Amino acid sequence: MKTGSFENWAGEISEIGPIYPFVGSEFLLWIIGIVLWIVWHILQSRDEKKHYHDELDLYKDLSSMKKIIDGEKPRL
Repeated sequence: MKTGSFENWAGEISEIGPIYPFVGSEFLLWIIGIVLWIVWHILQSRDEKKHYHDELDLYKDLSSMKKIIDGEKPRL
């Protein structure tokens, strides 16, 4: 992939050619970025929901809540 010659900046921009690689793939990269962003949100939501339910199971017992208030760490 050639990005043009930079020996002489004087001249027409159309003669220089592209100045960065992968010209024309911006939309594809944008789509990939959006898909990865949505996948990250889904995975993050699943992880937070699992963590929430684990803590809910741990702290729903009244005896473990008393231990937490007394400063002890409840058992898993």
